[in-house]
Amino acid sequence: MSFVKQSQMHARRQSRNTAVALCLVGLMILTVALSLVKLRSAGPTEGFDHVVRPALEDQGS
Repeated sequence: MSFVKQSQMHARRQSRNTAVALCLVGLMILTVALSLVKLRSAGPTEGFDHVVRPALEDQGS
């Protein structure tokens, strides 16, 4: 079994693929981190469920 040395084109393509993979992993880590920070600092939240919510009604009038 003989191993062929990679050409310069394959080496450039490999380094480009590695850079793209690292960027994608970084983007995924950033998305997860921002989601966790937002979830932990949001406090009590109310979803949109088509009902009257006393917390959002005007208390003064």
